[in-house]
Amino acid sequence: MAALGRYSQMLLRSCLTQTRRQLSAAAAGGHGEQAVKTWKILTFLVALPGVGVCMLNTFLKEHSHEQPEFVPYSHLRIRSKRFPWGDGNKSLFHNAHVNALPDGYESHK
Repeated sequence: MAALGRYSQMLLRSCLTQTRRQLSAAAAGGHGEQAVKTWKILTFLVALPGVGVCMLNTFLKEHSHEQPEFVPYSHLRIRSKRFPWGDGNKSLFHNAHVNALPDGYESHK
C-alpha cells in the first residue's frame, strides 16, 4: 500500500516538472510577444470596426412598430396554471404591445 502512495507521488512530481519545463520553454521563445502584437492589431483593425458596423446597422435599420396580427392558435399561450404575480394571466416580462394574452391583445379588448 505504501508503495502505491510513493509511486503516485513520483508520477505527480514527474508530471509537474514536465509541465514547468514546457511553460518556461514557451516563455523563453519570444513567440508570445509576436502573438500579443498580432492580437492587438486584429482587435483594432477587425473587431472594433466590426462592432461599430453592427451598431450602425442596428440604429439605422427601420423598425416596424406595428402590432402583429393576433391569430388564436390553440397550441399557443396555454395557461394550465396561473402565474404567481399580478392577475396571473401575464408573464413576468409582459409587454402589452407585443405579447398577446390567450384571448387577444389588451388594447383590442
